Amino acid sequence: MPPGDADRPERAPFGRMLTAMITPMTGDGAVDYAGAARLAEYLVTEMRNDGLVISGTTGESPTTTDEEKGRLLRTVLEAVGDRATIVAGVGTNDTAHTCELARQAEQAGAHALLVVTPYYNKPPQHGLVAHFTRVADTTSLPVMLYDIPGRTGTPIATETLVQLSAHPRIVAVKDAKGDLTAGSVVMASTDLAFYSGDDPLNLPWLSVGAVGFVSVHSHVVGDRLHEMIDSYLAGDVDTALAIHRELLPVYTGMTRMQGTISTKAALAMLGLPGGPVRPPLADATKAEAERLRTDLVAGGVKLPGTWPAA
Repeated sequence: MPPGDADRPERAPFGRMLTAMITPMTGDGAVDYAGAARLAEYLVTEMRNDGLVISGTTGESPTTTDEEKGRLLRTVLEAVGDRATIVAGVGTNDTAHTCELARQAEQAGAHALLVVTPYYNKPPQHGLVAHFTRVADTTSLPVMLYDIPGRTGTPIATETLVQLSAHPRIVAVKDAKGDLTAGSVVMASTDLAFYSGDDPLNLPWLSVGAVGFVSVHSHVVGDRLHEMIDSYLAGDVDTALAIHRELLPVYTGMTRMQGTISTKAALAMLGLPGGPVRPPLADATKAEAERLRTDLVAGGVKLPGTWPAA
């Protein structure tokens, strides 16, 4: 872990504010490694991120190669790994491949792993236990499970999470299932740290015991999300609620499109590295981008006067 982790609350093992970082691309669709380093610096310094998730779904992991994932991880570690927790997204729908990516991430120097539920093939719950256990056994790194049934087709059941919590390296959950009751039961029954993975529910998740966020909107409002966390934990719920309400137009605007698409469009407006998306994703149309710009401005995001940025 990077310096400073000893000072963090133990129940927030990766810090409280993390961004699921996009993977910047050049105009011809190649990974923009220099842009990735610049973006990582911005997210940690300007957007107040405690950590970054690299090669998650928002980072276009389905369409980047293992070699690109490894180089991207090393690039971000070199840029900000001494100041932020760098979590490598290694989840696939093939257990053997996931373990291979986990070993690659550990060798590159990652601080932790994000492992999404295997998608499309819809394994049974005992298959999920076997999958996550095998991945966690592969390296010495702490693991954050990623529960997002809207994408994977399979929720991680409460009983499964309770069972997996017994593994010494499975320490956290990124929740994009949105079931606050189920999450509350897991938190009451285990030591798993819950992170909100669905930005409009960030404040509700804090209220039932989540330790922080793994956010996409934090590319553009990470500093304000960090302020929300700080305010809530300090007992200033009114300020946290005010921030939540101020950011509603940002949530609305960026969720009208797939998250990678909207984030890259927003970063272009800010003059930050993003570039195009890889097929089968498609870049925002001019009309979509104009509507997004209106929503971002309504949510208090300060944008240059023209789009796209030169």
